[in-house]
Amino acid sequence: MNKSIITLGLIGILAFTSCKENASSKIKTDNVAVAAERDEAAKQVPIMSFEKSEHDFGTIDQGTPHETVFKFTNTGTGPLIITDATSSCGCTIPEYPKNTPVAPGETGELLVKFNGSGQNQITKTITVKANTEKGSEILRIKAFVNPKNAAPLGPTSK
Repeated sequence: MNKSIITLGLIGILAFTSCKENASSKIKTDNVAVAAERDEAAKQVPIMSFEKSEHDFGTIDQGTPHETVFKFTNTGTGPLIITDATSSCGCTIPEYPKNTPVAPGETGELLVKFNGSGQNQITKTITVKANTEKGSEILRIKAFVNPKNAAPLGPTSK
């Protein structure tokens, strides 16, 4: 019993004396500089500002392809990278600058192709994912689609 008490006592003393070192002496100044740079870079956030967030093709004939360009500017302080752009249906295809950083103050374009499917009033959305604080932006296209072999309808015909 005495041996176990002495052994526990020695282990306790050893544990307390090994923790006596000054923790601040273990900090490497190189690591502090790297951490400061990382924190400063994290503060630089890109902001994606579009000239327009919606495009109206007006009245179109079914099956006729159309396209539009959504222009944007990086109004933030960090490089903007679009990671994905998807549409609400397969009839709309977004094309974007893949893995190409857009520097602060520079502009870019996102091309949206629509194959003219559907009938009557249609609205499609395009979700653009990027490294912005919001993480994504929503764009819309709309049109009034006249069915094939039908008399013209829609808001612009009389």
